[in-house]
Amino acid sequence: MSKRIALVLGSGGARGYAHIGVIEELERRGYEIACIAGCSMGAVVGGIYAAGKLDRYRQWIESLDYLDVLRLVDVSFRLGAIRGEKVFGQIREIVGEINIEDLAIPYTAVATDLTNQQEIWFQEGCLHQAMRASAAIPSLFTPVMQNGRMLVDGGLLNPLPIVPVVSSHCDLIVAVNLNATHAQHYSLPVIERPPAVKKRFDLLIDSLGARLPFRRKLETGETDGSLLTQEQGQPAAAPLANPWLGEPSADPQGQQSAAAPERPGAPRSATGSVIIDNVGPASLLDLINQSFEVMQTSLAQYKIAGYPPDILINVPKRVCRFFEFYKAPELIALGREIACDTLDRYEGK
Repeated sequence: MSKRIALVLGSGGARGYAHIGVIEELERRGYEIACIAGCSMGAVVGGIYAAGKLDRYRQWIESLDYLDVLRLVDVSFRLGAIRGEKVFGQIREIVGEINIEDLAIPYTAVATDLTNQQEIWFQEGCLHQAMRASAAIPSLFTPVMQNGRMLVDGGLLNPLPIVPVVSSHCDLIVAVNLNATHAQHYSLPVIERPPAVKKRFDLLIDSLGARLPFRRKLETGETDGSLLTQEQGQPAAAPLANPWLGEPSADPQGQQSAAAPERPGAPRSATGSVIIDNVGPASLLDLINQSFEVMQTSLAQYKIAGYPPDILINVPKRVCRFFEFYKAPELIALGREIACDTLDRYEGK
């Protein structure tokens, strides 16, 4: 059986950590990764692998707890919620200064040029700058300015860049899609986190969302102890939805607040059920990223249909939200599990 493969690593935010588990399983089975094309986190993981530093990178991200992640968040409220200098500065320290043409294998990072509205392939030049541009997730990380162009996440146009490896003359093309809508039976393994530290992390994310220009308003209630509007200047009893993690905030005792009681006279549908009109994104950041994920899912399907890979490893997008970068151990394990199952089917085991 042929073992020489071209590896395509897709875009998907924090789910990109699953790429590490996939690479580990491919190598365990004796596959030779002869070239890599990546987008966003796929470009980051692929570039670090091509530079021979994946083990060191994995050790770093798996060592991060909530407080460590907090220290890496350099907040910005201009063209992105996070400047990203601390995160990518650490990646630069791990990888070092190296050009793409000096890597051990051919490598392509895909970014989007907003200025000229076109896809950009980085196949030479500074590896660090290529990874940073490809992973500039709109609304989350600030864009990269280069030669009069504004560069952002390649997932805007090509979340699964198969085309750059089509002419690689490898035996197989293996693509990792982080935006799958099926494979629902997979879920993240449970790894306990210190609750006190997690609460601090959630509070920071809440504060980021609260500062954004759009935030979903809480529903009004009656004046007999149920909810009041924030516009009336009264404190709301219901928990705020975490704009990044989508989880209710905890009460002072650390228990999740109960759902608000149904209001008398609440609007109902034709079937008589109560209409819940506060469903959806909790902030502008959440709105943009949910829209971005919907677009990426559709684009990935077109890329797969146009250039079907020999092996497609599907990571369901529901397992992790775009910005849950503190879940590296769980996502690496999940990537390994899905790759193992997929390769077993391909190899006829």
